[in-house]
Amino acid sequence: MNHPLPHPLEGMFFDLDGTLVDSAPDLHDALAALCGERGIEAPAYETVRAVTSRGARAIVSTAFGDQGENVVDAVLPRFLELYADTGTVRTHPFAGIEALLCKLEARGIRWGVITNKAGFLAAPLMERLGYAARSSALVAGDTLPVRKPHPDPVLLACRQAGVDPARCAFVGDDPRDVQAGQAAGLHTIVAGWGYLDSQDARGWGAEAYAEDAEQITGWLD
Repeated sequence: MNHPLPHPLEGMFFDLDGTLVDSAPDLHDALAALCGERGIEAPAYETVRAVTSRGARAIVSTAFGDQGENVVDAVLPRFLELYADTGTVRTHPFAGIEALLCKLEARGIRWGVITNKAGFLAAPLMERLGYAARSSALVAGDTLPVRKPHPDPVLLACRQAGVDPARCAFVGDDPRDVQAGQAAGLHTIVAGWGYLDSQDARGWGAEAYAEDAEQITGWLD
């Protein structure tokens, strides 16, 4: 990629689950608890991990989808309760993320999070990881009436951070991240370390594809 980042770079935004943090273990634990309550077998961890970036409904559907959308709708609130009860104790940043954030901060480049995760789940996680005070923006799935792939959450994050969208990058591991970022005028980067099919992801049309967070850190040089 000849131009993996805009120059000068003012801001970098990240999707949360599957890009900034590995939250699949806690989400699988919550689903397993829900399945236990309902007396059904929980899907394998890898099955849940593969759909984590698609959101809570997709996760619940791995276990209850064959029972119909009405059942998925009915158990979804309980799943979210059980997920909140995990305290996200098994969620941690992906390898290389902390070094990337530190380099952004050292360069005076603002960073933030744009997620479709509900605010009552995203905000405490950001606090627990120590990111709430460091980030310049947090736009959750219920901050606005629309969510990614709509560009408005991305544009709001840019306003919160006080940066020009054309001089920013958005990193994500789902097609909706690429669509939202490009529609908002940002440079988009696929997080190749996330919950995605790497071959499929290379066809999403992003401006860049990063194998790992360290690669993006290198681009800053």
